[in-house]
Amino acid sequence: MLNELKTVSYFNWADWGVFFAVLAATAGAAVYGNLRLKKKQTGNPAGVLDYLLMGRQLTLPLFVATLVATWYGGIFGVNEITFNYGIYNFVTQGVFWYISYLIFAFFIAGKVARYHSLTLPDLTGQMFGPKSAKVAAWFTFFYITPVAYVLSLGMFLHMVFGIGVLPGMALGTIFAGLYTAWGGFRSVVFSDLVQFFVMCSAVLLVVVFSVHTFGGLSFLKTHLPASHFTLTGGNSWMNTLIWGFIALSTLIDPSFYQRCFAAKNPQIVKKGVLISTFIWFCFDLCTTAGSLYARALLPQAEPGQAYFFYSIQLLPAGLRGFFVAGILAIILSTLNSFLFIASNTLSFDLLRNRFKNIVLSNRIAIFAVGFLAIAMAHFFHGSFKEIWLVLGSYFSACLLVPILMGYLSPGRISDNLFVCSSLASAAAITVWRYMPKHELLDALDPFYIGVSTGLIILILFRRRENEKNARITYR
Repeated sequence: MLNELKTVSYFNWADWGVFFAVLAATAGAAVYGNLRLKKKQTGNPAGVLDYLLMGRQLTLPLFVATLVATWYGGIFGVNEITFNYGIYNFVTQGVFWYISYLIFAFFIAGKVARYHSLTLPDLTGQMFGPKSAKVAAWFTFFYITPVAYVLSLGMFLHMVFGIGVLPGMALGTIFAGLYTAWGGFRSVVFSDLVQFFVMCSAVLLVVVFSVHTFGGLSFLKTHLPASHFTLTGGNSWMNTLIWGFIALSTLIDPSFYQRCFAAKNPQIVKKGVLISTFIWFCFDLCTTAGSLYARALLPQAEPGQAYFFYSIQLLPAGLRGFFVAGILAIILSTLNSFLFIASNTLSFDLLRNRFKNIVLSNRIAIFAVGFLAIAMAHFFHGSFKEIWLVLGSYFSACLLVPILMGYLSPGRISDNLFVCSSLASAAAITVWRYMPKHELLDALDPFYIGVSTGLIILILFRRRENEKNARITYR
């Protein structure tokens, strides 16, 4: 068995050397992205298209690297779920999402390509109208505000350097904001490229050393509760399936759409999502397995931190520093993307008419979004599961159904109907979340209430409009 948790003063010069070398490589990649942006500028201010979407020149390798890297910033949250519930994490944070990725690749990617949009709200406006675009922008803004990821970064800096979580969130957000604002989407993509290789290698190392040191599945089954190997991990099926519906948010996820809008062509999008899905599958196997070893060997540890401290005690000198750099890469790669997309939503979709220079307002918005995320992390009391469930529920329940119906039946949902459906869903979720109810109904997640409300409104109003049109035709 391993000892109780140790601090990172356990690191030696080799660990710190590797860690700062990776950090320097990430910063260098961001600088390179900025230089590429300046080269495109030819002496003029950066164009909005180039700054926000890299001029729609995203190639397949860069598409895969930035998409994969962006998807895993809540590593401590994933570790926490695995520590408490076992392979339930792989089901809820893996399998459900793979299904959504495949649906996106085969049924949504081609439809998105028909719209030459810059953001998800921009696309929504083209599909339904300007009011819908504003409503979608507000839901997108709060969903994509990187609450879980500034919290993860604060926890990381606390564990590595002993900085308080709150100051750590502030310092980390400033660092990520500076290089993100500097070079725009190019800096995000090129830094993600470095972070992609580091994060994937780091989690693989933990699994290899764990199996070599302690043994494989038989060791885990001996040292873990039986419930850790059930699909629900002791949770109800209703609570398990809610993650499946939240995973469908991939079909309208702003970070997915941003990369689709930036790709050179629709073929890159489809191939890129399929390749990324395979990499995500391997990555999830590694993080779930590593967290199970942490639960088996450090059962009294803090759930969200056990995987981190287990790994730095397991790995030899030098590789410890590489692993820590990998954890930082996982967090930063998502934080910078979410900061950038949320600032795009604020400056381009919500406040476009108030500022002449979209690029400058975007750069300012990045830091405003960062500190809003810190405040929201405090509001959610640092609970990753609560952050993902609440923000994911509102976003998915309010936007998923009308946007998908817009793909299936273009032009059949009006601007006002979209707004009515989305806002009614949000109101229903809020009322259900806070109203007193019988214990039998308490198990029904607000997400189901929101989706049902929006769907009923869409069906009823569409039927009424069809009847009205039929009467007009008859006359």
